[in-house]
Amino acid sequence: MKFVVSSTELLTRLQSVSRVISSKNSLPILDNFLFILKDGHLTITASDLETTLKAKMSIDNITDEGEITVPAKLLVDSLREFADQPLEFKTNETNSIIEIIWATGNAKLPCTTADDYPALPELDENRVTVSINSHTLLEGINRTLYATAEEELRPVMNGIFFDIDTESTTLVASDAHKLVCYTRHDIKSEIKSSFILPKKPSSVLKNILGKGDEDVIVRFDNRNACFEFESFTLVCRLVEGNYPAYKSVIPKNNTNKLVINRLDFLNSSRRVAVCSNQASSQVRLKLSYNTLTLSAQDLDFSISANENLICQYEGDNMEIAFKSTFLIEILGNLPYTDISLELSDPSRAALILAAGPVDPQEEILALLMPMMVNA
Repeated sequence: MKFVVSSTELLTRLQSVSRVISSKNSLPILDNFLFILKDGHLTITASDLETTLKAKMSIDNITDEGEITVPAKLLVDSLREFADQPLEFKTNETNSIIEIIWATGNAKLPCTTADDYPALPELDENRVTVSINSHTLLEGINRTLYATAEEELRPVMNGIFFDIDTESTTLVASDAHKLVCYTRHDIKSEIKSSFILPKKPSSVLKNILGKGDEDVIVRFDNRNACFEFESFTLVCRLVEGNYPAYKSVIPKNNTNKLVINRLDFLNSSRRVAVCSNQASSQVRLKLSYNTLTLSAQDLDFSISANENLICQYEGDNMEIAFKSTFLIEILGNLPYTDISLELSDPSRAALILAAGPVDPQEEILALLMPMMVNA
């Protein structure tokens, strides 16, 4: 193998692909990048067996094609020290050493043959294919990923549920305390299907998806999913199991409605939460006609805080409590100027929705379970 490449361009690809590599791999070869140089392109692959990411880049100056694996951390750390300049890579006859040559020096790194590198899993013939705009997919992951759980006993809660229907597609995430649904009416399929994308590949996609208008081709079967876009291909093992019936927990008759500026509500919640009890992080909301009072206290340290906000509130006078960290997370991840908080009573889930004009193709619904109000 022998080729010349820009140090900056190669480092950018390597840093993107390296996000997949685990700190504790079951196979030593998974600590390496797989390089395949063929037909004018260098394909760089990284894997942890569960998730595999491939990045392809064009190479103009190729002398010899070939396949090798290179220690990932060593190569990335080496390239970080270069300014943008051409680098020549070449291997010896036994593919045991790769030499990097630049204008004023050279370095030699160990490498191995590609024979033992795991092959990509293949999807079966019953796979489903859906095309999703990359910006839309990025937005959906951004709006839901934070709400996923960390549960060993219920692994289905540890990923984003893609509920694909003939009329719309909904991305769902929940940790049983909060639930977020991101719905797009412009993503449809001829057949109803679904899959649960684990947290790690979701995070990888979040970091490498572009903000342009190119399409992401999503293919999936019962075990694996494949995302293809730009010069990247990501293949991952899906979470097996049935996702809970999330639609059944969304309340339909919340008659008490609060409309308020999202940033005012968010900033006030952050200020008041500083004085909440460290164990419960409870913040109380006292609702009366066009007035919202937020309060928190920690009796152990004799600290408390409260703040009044002007709002539009129609409904019964009510006092309800939420875990401040969950409330702040939801408010911080919604894109709206004004939000509507819809309530039934202090013991039932609250809905947080947009208030005002929104994109007709998009809906974001958040649900938050209340806490018992401390005496």
